[in-house]
Amino acid sequence: MPSKLPVSILIPARNEEANLSACLESVSRADEVFVVDSQSSDRSIEISEQYGATVVQFEFNGRHPKKKNWSLENLPFRNEWVLIVDCDERITPKLWNEIEIAIKNPEFQGYYLNRKVFFLGKWIRFGGKYPDWNLRLFKHQVGRYENLGTEGMRNTGDNEVHEHVILNGKVGYLKEDMLHIDFRDIYHWLERHNRYSNWEAQVYYNILHGKGNDGTIGANLFGDNVQRKRFLKRIWVRLPFKPSLRFVLFYFLRLGLLDGKAGYTYGRLLSQYEFNIGVKLLEIDQFKGALNQQVILDDRMTIPAVPEIKG
Repeated sequence: MPSKLPVSILIPARNEEANLSACLESVSRADEVFVVDSQSSDRSIEISEQYGATVVQFEFNGRHPKKKNWSLENLPFRNEWVLIVDCDERITPKLWNEIEIAIKNPEFQGYYLNRKVFFLGKWIRFGGKYPDWNLRLFKHQVGRYENLGTEGMRNTGDNEVHEHVILNGKVGYLKEDMLHIDFRDIYHWLERHNRYSNWEAQVYYNILHGKGNDGTIGANLFGDNVQRKRFLKRIWVRLPFKPSLRFVLFYFLRLGLLDGKAGYTYGRLLSQYEFNIGVKLLEIDQFKGALNQQVILDDRMTIPAVPEIKG
């Protein structure tokens, strides 16, 4: 059996009993595993403890920090290196061997992992989904997730999903892939992306109204991969017909059609996702920069009090 590596695993979770066993099995080479749970009502806690993970409960107050940053700030990691793994992700033995070599290299303080996404049982190789670089392995004292100014929004979840890690140090890239395989059904994909579209709509609104945040990674056409994406997103949010454009970009221009039925289905779902973002952006514009309409509606519908008539 391979020896344990001096790496602390951070797994954010909530009702992930379908995925946790495979995830925890894949990180068994790590010296320490934390599952940061958000009051799961299924067997997530039981499964985590069966695999020897330390379970910590997180309660989100609606503001920053969200789950990953809170964990990086508060968990008593006994190792310098932390590896962040979502419940539907797997670390392969070949990747572990590469990690073992990488953490002995003092040149880098963090490493990007390339994620291989599976959908309907098929690797989505095209459509711009691969390579999919994520900064997940780093020295926990020098890395934190950015703040994109979306705090206070309802129904967006308590976990950093699209935010990127800002690292105080040099980064490298690992060659072996991390696998993304969700054992849950399409219902959960739709439910999850319904929440994500709330978050994306607020990001679009912030860009269009100049509500930047000093803590974010800058937009730069000539910067790294994340900075280039940020630059292009500033253009993207101003384009018309984005749902149709997103399908054309994924399916035709980036050759998603080569992934067969899974690629077509994924492209249509991304198009619908983009439509949902647009509708929610309209809602935010209508209701003064927030998805929570209740206060504004209450104000609009207030009926003036009838003056008292004195006889």
